[in-house]
Amino acid sequence: MTDKTTAATTSSPSSTVTSSLTDDERKIIAQMPYEEARDKLIQAVQALEAGGLNLDQSMRQWEIGEALAKRAQSLLNDVKAKLDAAQAEQATSADTAGTQSNLD
Repeated sequence: MTDKTTAATTSSPSSTVTSSLTDDERKIIAQMPYEEARDKLIQAVQALEAGGLNLDQSMRQWEIGEALAKRAQSLLNDVKAKLDAAQAEQATSADTAGTQSNLD
């Protein structure tokens, strides 16, 4: 595994911003359970709100926070999709309760 950083372009095509997160850090975040991602996101926000960080440290905390927020939101979206599917299945079962079509 490499520790190279990834470049992301900004609105200006001639300027690039290099991410301070390594590929390994991104992989770790991508595997985090929701509660851990949420707790680490809270820590990143608190570090930013407390102040006292230089520009590079602030940018790193912001990048960490963004990655953690995306991970947590992705997990919440997955749970919502599962709940929606279960509710749809339950509604279908309720519609056919007491009929021959629920015996298939």
